[in-house]
Amino acid sequence: MRLKKAFTLIELLVVIAIIAILAAIIFPVFARAKDAAYRSGDMANMNALRSALQLYRIDQGGYPPALLGYVTLYTPGPNIIPANLLPAGFLYPKRVDTINTFKPAYNKHNYLDTTYAVWPAKDGRTLGSAPVVDTDGDGKVTVADDKLGARQAYGPADGFVCASNIPCGVQANQLNFYAMDGYDVTENTHTGGANRPELRYSLFFSNWSIGDSSVNDPDFNVPWGNGSSYDDPRQLGYSDPPETTPVTWNDYFRDYNAGQLVSSRRDIVLFLGGGAKPYASNVVYDRAWRIMP
Repeated sequence: MRLKKAFTLIELLVVIAIIAILAAIIFPVFARAKDAAYRSGDMANMNALRSALQLYRIDQGGYPPALLGYVTLYTPGPNIIPANLLPAGFLYPKRVDTINTFKPAYNKHNYLDTTYAVWPAKDGRTLGSAPVVDTDGDGKVTVADDKLGARQAYGPADGFVCASNIPCGVQANQLNFYAMDGYDVTENTHTGGANRPELRYSLFFSNWSIGDSSVNDPDFNVPWGNGSSYDDPRQLGYSDPPETTPVTWNDYFRDYNAGQLVSSRRDIVLFLGGGAKPYASNVVYDRAWRIMP
């Protein structure tokens, strides 16, 4: 009688163990490769937005109030026009060919999803501890270059962002954005609790440029809201912002440990002159538009 050959139980268990070990090694490699591809794609899209912004500035003499634009409705009626069917945005479709350029790889929203926005967390550093630039032209970087009015004017507690790019505090008056547009606003922003949608692109962020014009700076007697030589010049709303001006940032790649933000170089920041580059997530979270290349 001829015996049939077969695997023994021990042999099967050994094969299964080898497969499990190989899977444990290979799957993280695939995940990292996928993540790296997503980052490369997002950086390429952010650089494409920078190029489109420069074309817009040549055509219009300044930068647009938003990258994609705000939620548009059919008239008459309250129906939302899908983002990919916008007839004429600031950059799309004239200067940016595809709507997905505005959509980070990890953003899962569709073209009809909408969101509001609040301002990012304010820069909490002590005045004078990290001045931006020698704005008063005395050849020294001092506390005079880092006045309160040149810092981010508003934070999340001040309310929703309204049409004039200041907090309105009333949800009915808020600006509504397309949620798939992850470079005007984003919902993946902070540690602990639920995510909040925050502004990422803004022409102005300081008190002197957007604040209450009835309040004067106590040291220089300059009306807030009317500009000042002591203001941070790195704002897109000014006529000739320097190349170090931040445009927007991508925080969809942030790492968290037990709900706390890990200080790894996982954010991607787009600067006006140098393009998109990796940046420490905790620094971007703490300083927003006050970051330097």
